[in-house]
Amino acid sequence: MPSYLNALGLLCALGQGRQAVASALLAGDTRGMRSEDGWVDDRSLTVGAVPGELPALPFATPAASRNLQLLLAAAQQIEPQIRSAITRYGAHRIGVLLGTSTSGIDEASQGIATFVRQGELPASYHYAQQEMAAPAIFLADWLGLAGPAYCQSTACTSSARALLSAHRLLEQGVCDAVLCGGVDSLCRLTLNGFSALEAVTAERCNPFSANRNGINIGEGAALFLMTREEAPIALFGGGASSDAHHISAPHPEGRGALLAMRKALASAGVEAGQIDYLNLHGTATRHNDAMESLAVHALFPNGVACSSSKPMTGHTLGAAGALEAAFCWLTLSEDNAEGRLPPHLWDGQADPELPALDLVRPDTRLRRSSGRRLMSNSFAFGGSNLSLIIGDAP
Repeated sequence: MPSYLNALGLLCALGQGRQAVASALLAGDTRGMRSEDGWVDDRSLTVGAVPGELPALPFATPAASRNLQLLLAAAQQIEPQIRSAITRYGAHRIGVLLGTSTSGIDEASQGIATFVRQGELPASYHYAQQEMAAPAIFLADWLGLAGPAYCQSTACTSSARALLSAHRLLEQGVCDAVLCGGVDSLCRLTLNGFSALEAVTAERCNPFSANRNGINIGEGAALFLMTREEAPIALFGGGASSDAHHISAPHPEGRGALLAMRKALASAGVEAGQIDYLNLHGTATRHNDAMESLAVHALFPNGVACSSSKPMTGHTLGAAGALEAAFCWLTLSEDNAEGRLPPHLWDGQADPELPALDLVRPDTRLRRSSGRRLMSNSFAFGGSNLSLIIGDAP
């Protein structure tokens, strides 16, 4: 049975809120991707930072961080729907299930750096900042919820896994509603780590191009209110796999990616030919794009409209799965009357060593009939793979 995605709050480099993000996404707006200094020594990098002010935290917490502010901003966008669900179901029947890879580790690492330089921790430092469960605990405390509240951290599949796990909590009757999604903030530790792996590029990323040379890192949050109550857009299922080929590289033939997509189709009860659009993981690294193109071509030999949204947002790591599921939600929304799809932004130079994909062009349109199904891919370090299928409610 599907679970219904009743409300959505989100923010990323494209903007804050559904309307701003959808407008920029479907127009292929890359203005949020900017070259900045200070993240990695002696190097400028293009990053996707959230524009504008973020809300102050509503109460003092030792876990205070920009990550919590991003999450709060997303939650406040749908606070009326959340409060209504609390009244309807009761606080003990609503869960919080989030994905993150950084939590507040940027603030924590700044505190530790102060200790290294000065021999003592600053007053602002607290270990709770870097605890992975901090975002879920904060959200539950702010809303007074008493249902299950936890985070999953499986690198870049974290929030996609959170959505799939939330779907299972509803299926099993553990909850009547789940606040689910993901959040990650820009972090020097993360950017330096990817730089050490020689995986980041100073320019805007160029997925599936012969000239691709690395990722951009971004930040953002996406939060859904998921219930069993019917709504126009539903999560029909998902598939997960772990090929464990290498600690940081995917299987070169995309075996785990292909298995995850096939399991997602089986879970949703649809055939590959029924998928109308695929949001690619599309990081613009040599290995990821190579293996994903092989897997996609194997599953969709006749092609499927597809694109990577990361040139507009950067790779938001643990938040990416939920954020890109949110892009599918916005694409299906009745506000997108023209049926526009997120365009694939690249230099147009196809890699001759890879199978050609049906990359979305500015004039590509999503069919307007009911029963549309969209797929979103997320792949991560350690061989973690996850694919979700979202579509029009039956």
